[in-house]
Amino acid sequence: YSPHFSAYNRNKESIQLDLQSESGQDKLHRLLSRADVLLDNYRPGVLSRLRLDDETLERLNPRLVRCSITGFGDSGPYRDRPAYDSVGIAMSGLASLLLDPDEPDAAGPTIADNVTGMYACYGVLGALVSRAKTGKGARVSTNMLESTIAFIPDAFATFTRLGIVSAPHTRVATSQSYAFVCADGRMVALHLSTPDKFWKGLLTVIERTDLAGDERFSTRDARVTHYDALKAELASAFRTQPRAEWCRRLDEHDVPHAPIWSVDEVVDDPQVRHLRTFYEMQHPTLGRVIGIQRAVLIDGERGPNRMAAPTLGEHTVTIAEEFDLDCLD
Repeated sequence: YSPHFSAYNRNKESIQLDLQSESGQDKLHRLLSRADVLLDNYRPGVLSRLRLDDETLERLNPRLVRCSITGFGDSGPYRDRPAYDSVGIAMSGLASLLLDPDEPDAAGPTIADNVTGMYACYGVLGALVSRAKTGKGARVSTNMLESTIAFIPDAFATFTRLGIVSAPHTRVATSQSYAFVCADGRMVALHLSTPDKFWKGLLTVIERTDLAGDERFSTRDARVTHYDALKAELASAFRTQPRAEWCRRLDEHDVPHAPIWSVDEVVDDPQVRHLRTFYEMQHPTLGRVIGIQRAVLIDGERGPNRMAAPTLGEHTVTIAEEFDLDCLD
């Protein structure tokens, strides 16, 4: 029962079935006869071996929405390859926008995994809306490779329209995004975007209005072209004061910025606390655990938070009784 499992499986129930056995498959068929959605992330071909092919499922429940998440799709030369988050990040081109080619160092959260789940979610929701009109379920499929490519469309638009292959600083230079270390060793982020008032406000904050007269920085296009040189000038300035002082000044002059919080600092951020982003739950064996609220509100409500992630088979008996499943181990 890892923190990873806990984070991704709250508000779910767990039933333990042996899908390698005909008995286990029959029990799952019983569940699916009344289900709305079946979601799987097996490699292509596994569902058929488990008697969960489309023909069987449509016969069991014509209204069932069936969603499969794969690494590379249902066909093609990579169809049967194993795929994990790092594979999706690498093959989609995303890694090339994050890594220093002279000293590559994989880091960060599970981006490809999460993005693919989100695309699967909106595919399922679209299928459910369609079902409300037609009364029929649908086959929804997505894969990690295409989902992660779709997550970074600007890089591919830049290449296909302009022939420019994006590198780690391509987007940040265009958007005038920066990260600096302050006098106390803490970091702050800036995003100046296009309005000239943000550039002027920044120069006032750091008391370097002389940079406005430098030809390398006098226009936005010039600042994009000379991004590295400007970054060096700004970095030197930000080294002179602690982060709290810079944030105070930047806020005073309405310059888009944020402290670069560590994970523990995020939890204590005043806005995060105001939104009640984190909440407590009780787990039957672990006691108090922390969950993250849904990021979407409907009519001002997030929906109920009922329970922590389940232990394996925790609800087997309850579900077996609800669906009249006999001899469930």
